[in-house]
Amino acid sequence: MRFLLALALAPLTFGAAFRAAVVKVDITPATPQWLLGYAARQSTGVHDKIYHRVVLVDDGRTQFALVSSDICLISPAEYEKVAAALEKRTGIKPVNFWWSFTHTHSAPEVGPPGLALAFLGDRYTHKVETAYTEMVEAALIDAVAEAREKLQPAKLGAAWGTANANINRRARDVEGETFLGLNPDGPVDRRLGLIRIDKADGAPLVLLANYPIHGTVLGGQNLLITGDAPGVVSEYVEQKTGAPLLFLNGAAGDQAPIYTTQPTFQAGRLSQFRVLLGDRILETNRQLKTTSANVTLSTAADVVETPRRAGLTFPAELASYAPGQNVRLPVRFLKINKDIAVWSAPIELFCEIAMRIRDRSKIKNTFYFGYTNGWLGYLLTPKELKLGGYEPRVSPYTAQAADDLTNAVLKHLGRN
Repeated sequence: MRFLLALALAPLTFGAAFRAAVVKVDITPATPQWLLGYAARQSTGVHDKIYHRVVLVDDGRTQFALVSSDICLISPAEYEKVAAALEKRTGIKPVNFWWSFTHTHSAPEVGPPGLALAFLGDRYTHKVETAYTEMVEAALIDAVAEAREKLQPAKLGAAWGTANANINRRARDVEGETFLGLNPDGPVDRRLGLIRIDKADGAPLVLLANYPIHGTVLGGQNLLITGDAPGVVSEYVEQKTGAPLLFLNGAAGDQAPIYTTQPTFQAGRLSQFRVLLGDRILETNRQLKTTSANVTLSTAADVVETPRRAGLTFPAELASYAPGQNVRLPVRFLKINKDIAVWSAPIELFCEIAMRIRDRSKIKNTFYFGYTNGWLGYLLTPKELKLGGYEPRVSPYTAQAADDLTNAVLKHLGRN
C-alpha cells in the first residue's frame, strides 16, 4: 500500500449552540445547453427544473457548507475555482466546503471536461458554454452567503433504511464479456442513509438522503433537462415533508436504477421512483424519532496517493493530481459528535469498497458521499477491474487503489 496523508488536519471539535440553514436555488437554463452524460447532445427543453440545494451548519466555531447540485459531474479544477471564490467572499475554507452532484445524465455541462477528456475526447469537440457555468458558480456562492444570514438554532439526527431502487449494472455474457446492463447477481448496496436537521421547535429544516444510484433512468435519446431519479425523488419528498432534501449519491459506480437508459420518461417509469426510493426516504424519516441540539463538528482532508494506470496523461489543469506515475486522490471527512462520520471523494466508487469501509468503521453511522468536489474517474475492486468493460476503460487506477483508499479512510475513522 502506498498512500500519502498529505493534507492531514487536526480535527476541530467544538461545543456551542448548533445552528443550521438551508437554501434552494433554481439553476435551470433558459437556453439550449450541451448535456453531460452519454454522447454529446444539446437540450431541446426542460422536463423538470434543476437546483442547487445548500445546507450550512455551524457549531459555534466553524461553519460547514454542503451543496448538492442536479448536475452530472465537474472537474476538480472547477471545484477549486469555486472553492477559492467562496473562501474569498465568506471565509469558509475548502476543507469545509463540499460540492456534491446527484449525477443526473440529463443536465448541462458545467466548466471544462477535466479528466473525462483523456478517455472520452470525442464528446468534447464543441465549445465549452461559459455563460451557464458562470451562472451556476454565482448562484452557488450567493446561496451559501444567503444561508449564512439565515442560520437558526437547530437539532440533528441520523437513521438508516433500505430501498430496492438500484441494481448492479455490470452485466455478463457467456463469453465472459462485461458490458453496461443489468446484473441481478452482482454486488448491490441498498442501504439508505438519512441525516435530518430540525428547527428548534422540532419541525424539519432539511433532510440529507444518501443512496447509491446512477442518474440514468433516461438514456442518450432524451434531450430534455431533468434531475432524473434523484431530482424527481427530491421534489417528491420535499412536497411530503415541507423541507428541502439534499440527495447525496453514494458509491454508485456500479449501481444503476432498476429502470435504466430508457428513451422516454414513460419507458423509464421515472415517476415510479417516488415510490421505489422517495417513500423509503419518508419511511426512514418517520423512524428517526430523536434529534439533538448538542452537536460538534470535526473536519479533515487527506490525500491518498496510489499508482496511476500506465500510459495515461492527465489534462494540464489537473497535473497536480498526477505526480510522477501516481494519482493523488483527495478525500474529505466530516465527523458529527462521536457517532456520525461522512467521508467523500471525487470518484465513481464501486459499492463493495464503500460497504467494506462502512462495515469496518469504528463510527456507528458512517456515510459515503460520492461525486463530491470533482471527478477523477471510476475506482473499482480488483476483481471487477480484471473483468473489463466500460468502467475499467475510463479508470485511471490500478488494482492497488481499492486497498490504498480503504486503508487510508479506515486509518482516519478507526477500525472495528
